[in-house]
Amino acid sequence: MSELHKKSIFDISLTLVHLGCSWLVAYILFGGFLRRGLTCIFCVFSVSFVSLLHSFRVTLSFFQITKFIYIVFVTWLVESSVKEAIMDEDQLLDYEEEQEETTDGNKAENGSATDKKIKGTYASIHSSGFRDFLLKPELLRAIVDCGFEHPSEVQHECIPQAILGMDIVCQAKSGMGKTAVFVLATLQQLEPVDGEVSVLVMCHTRELAFQISKEYERFSKYIPGVRIAVFFGGIPIKKDEETLKNNTPHIVVGTPGRTLQLARQGSLKLKNIKYFVLDECDKMIGDNDMRRDVQEIVKMTPQEKQVMMFSATLPRDLRVVCKKFMQDPMEVYVDDEAKLTLHGLQQHYVKLKETEKNKKLLELLDQLEFNQVVIFVRSVQRCGALHTLLSEQNFPSIAIHRGMPQEERLSRYQQFKDFQKRILVATNLFGRGMDIERVNIVFNYDMPEDSDTYLHRVARAGRFGTKGLAITFVSDENDAKILNDVQDRFDVNVTELPAEIEVATYSKFF
Repeated sequence: MSELHKKSIFDISLTLVHLGCSWLVAYILFGGFLRRGLTCIFCVFSVSFVSLLHSFRVTLSFFQITKFIYIVFVTWLVESSVKEAIMDEDQLLDYEEEQEETTDGNKAENGSATDKKIKGTYASIHSSGFRDFLLKPELLRAIVDCGFEHPSEVQHECIPQAILGMDIVCQAKSGMGKTAVFVLATLQQLEPVDGEVSVLVMCHTRELAFQISKEYERFSKYIPGVRIAVFFGGIPIKKDEETLKNNTPHIVVGTPGRTLQLARQGSLKLKNIKYFVLDECDKMIGDNDMRRDVQEIVKMTPQEKQVMMFSATLPRDLRVVCKKFMQDPMEVYVDDEAKLTLHGLQQHYVKLKETEKNKKLLELLDQLEFNQVVIFVRSVQRCGALHTLLSEQNFPSIAIHRGMPQEERLSRYQQFKDFQKRILVATNLFGRGMDIERVNIVFNYDMPEDSDTYLHRVARAGRFGTKGLAITFVSDENDAKILNDVQDRFDVNVTELPAEIEVATYSKFF
């Protein structure tokens, strides 16, 4: 066989090997029909490359060496990529697997726990795990402890952008985990520095501030060295000053009045704030006094910081004001106003006279199966009177209103949250942001003053996709008008209370 024939056979063999390697690379890199199309392109490129070498009339030995080196390089590249991909897949923290190890081993055939009664079982249309957000392992571990399985829609939309430092203004229905968005996002980015406050969260009530601080505590429990403090009025300011002086927190949660007071006197230094959050921002920005305090506080913080604002109700005119505090914010409106009521919440009304309210309430408390109940009234005086009546009728209730000392309010809030009491009588003080897992029934003993307040009240039940029941007493024409406004604005049908209600429709524990 002549040297020319040998050379041709050798070249053809090497070209076939070359094409095979090219196909293997394309097969690994791409998929489906796209994979086949790109494979053809890869092959054409390979043939062109070989032809190009031939066109330069390279000597046989150099031509062979060049193709050998190229083939070896491609083969090594493919092998390395495969090994790296396999190794990365094995080392990934699988949040779902870790959670399954911490829960009861008795699983149904479909892999879900049959008797699990924990918060966070709502699976949104985005059924990813929290690990997809690439959170710190310490945060993922705390999420498992809290019983969350899948992020809600608002968490799915906001967390990936929030952890990148984007300014965010978000409106989403109550009970969908907005608090977890900014808590996780700020903890993910936080790099604690001794003596510096990096995170400032403000909200409109002391109880909500207390609750948010507790959320920070439970999500940060595996992150070493993070200090959290909560500041609000009603308690001596001296205690707050000592905390800031002797053990400066990295995260501060507070109400505008006390926060501004501490900042003005120099105890709370805001020059190092990197993350600024307003919860229930419509209330904070809509109230003129609170807005003035917020504006003054913002002026004390650096211009370069992340700003996040959240609420369940955010009118269009207030959205414009909120965005003035931000730089090119991402706007997240998970639902339009017509969809802001909760999916698992049944809503009914009872038409009756004012003098019939007490009798009807006692009948319903006897009739309904409840875990915990919140009863809303319009004034401090009515709150105390109804609490006394319920206690006399052997219904173990507790009352929370603005007329009591702050320590007493927080103590009673904690008792109710810890399930020491099953019935809470409250004013609108308790109507926003408060998250009590076991509450499955809300009574509007007195009709709220507007549709926004109605939405926030009834959302104390049926939170995070669970079941709940809201019953509103309608005693006059003004009550009926407000109820009609609620139905028109939120596109919800509030029907008359039926004689009997199936327990399974309003309680996740039955």
